[in-house]
Amino acid sequence: MKLYLKGHDYEYAATQMLLALMPENKPVPAQKAPQKDEDGAISALFRGQKLYTGTCRLTLDGKTVTAAARAAAPGADATKDDRVRLEQRLIKQSVFKAYCTLTGNTPPWGALSGVRPTKLVTRHILQENGTAKSADKMMRTMYSVTPKRSRLCVEAGMHTVEAARSLKDDEISLYIGIPFCPTRCTYCSFVSHSIERSANLLEPFLEALHRELEAVAEVIKDSGKVLRTIYIGGGTPTTLNASQLRSLIEKTKTVFDLSRLTEYTVEAGRPDTIDAEKLQTLKELGVSRISVNPQTMRDDVLKLMGRNHTCAQTEAAMELALAQGFEAINADMIAGLPGDDYRGFCDSLKKIIAYGPENITVHTLSIKRGSELNANGGTIPSGEEVGRMLDFAEDALRSAGYEPYYLYRQKYMSGSFENVGWTKPGHDNLYNICMMEELHTVISCGGAGSTKVITADGKLVRQTNPKYPKEYITNIDRILDDKKKINLKG
Repeated sequence: MKLYLKGHDYEYAATQMLLALMPENKPVPAQKAPQKDEDGAISALFRGQKLYTGTCRLTLDGKTVTAAARAAAPGADATKDDRVRLEQRLIKQSVFKAYCTLTGNTPPWGALSGVRPTKLVTRHILQENGTAKSADKMMRTMYSVTPKRSRLCVEAGMHTVEAARSLKDDEISLYIGIPFCPTRCTYCSFVSHSIERSANLLEPFLEALHRELEAVAEVIKDSGKVLRTIYIGGGTPTTLNASQLRSLIEKTKTVFDLSRLTEYTVEAGRPDTIDAEKLQTLKELGVSRISVNPQTMRDDVLKLMGRNHTCAQTEAAMELALAQGFEAINADMIAGLPGDDYRGFCDSLKKIIAYGPENITVHTLSIKRGSELNANGGTIPSGEEVGRMLDFAEDALRSAGYEPYYLYRQKYMSGSFENVGWTKPGHDNLYNICMMEELHTVISCGGAGSTKVITADGKLVRQTNPKYPKEYITNIDRILDDKKKINLKG
């Protein structure tokens, strides 16, 4: 559809709102307003002395509606950022209202199009001296978020507030990416190589990674910063054998000051990569948290996903992990998998809850453009059925004593819902909160590692490693030069 702007240049805000509401109708910027019966949107902004007004005229399939959103004009003491946030909000709200009027649909996240809705709650409480109650009111009235989603967002936001208050100015986190998996899941768009095809790259990759860790350790030491958390993710880190895992973790213990480390996570992930020797190695070396990620407890759905393991292997992996006595175990589940249904999802989740892991993350299937599922198609549950799955998950997890502690959204999610990390009280994964909410600097090493440096004035500076193992290995000297240029003092 065409998108024509009038009185403003917030093309990104209008586009993201339209895509969140109608992902199948990609907006195309237009120099002229769409014709009367032509599919398109006219987004306008009017700045009066007392009121600012955003309007949207939306036309779909021959039907046209116009909607408006208004707010008091910014005061004399408002900053440029305050004004921009207000104007973008009015643009999004007017688009949202036009869509709801035209279609009769009300999306669960209302007029929010971003991936981190809890940031609104965090800012409202930490910077604007708000409360959980006032944050809930803001989400429901200002952004038209449904009461259920507002509650999730506010409760997760309160965990973010608590995490932010626990951090010291000199603390940062470290992420280590291992871009290898046993096989590639059909829904996955993460950059990872099947170990069956890329085994010859593993040792050269690890050699390069050890060099990068040494370089990063020097940068951190020179800056006077210290590590608060370490997270080894992927891919599937436990694709490495026990000896390789030992070497990697011992390297972090040798080159970094871990005296103030409160959390060390390793994504064990795929149950078919987990064995007693690897888990004993992780526990012995001080890893405090691992993930065992079944995604589903249905063998037929696992097969459709391209995961070459069984539910019996998941159960065995959970038993092994529990026997080691880690401080926290996480289990990932996915609502909306191809071939799954409401009853199957509910049964799967109940089986995982029965094991009592400290964290359970419930993802909503997101069909990424780079995934096999997107390329080849596949029958997946409807958005309505996924909503029922998530409602069941919330009720079941709350009844079992879990709380939502972090939350984020992605593009192309079934039903436009969310991913939620649930925790038993006192077992929040601090790294997940810091990374998702960008609370402090995270230095990333390894394949596709995305470094996020938070500067003294609150700006975000990114630095990304090459995605693929071979590319990472070939470019390691340049990567080391880039890492040495990171400024953690400013």
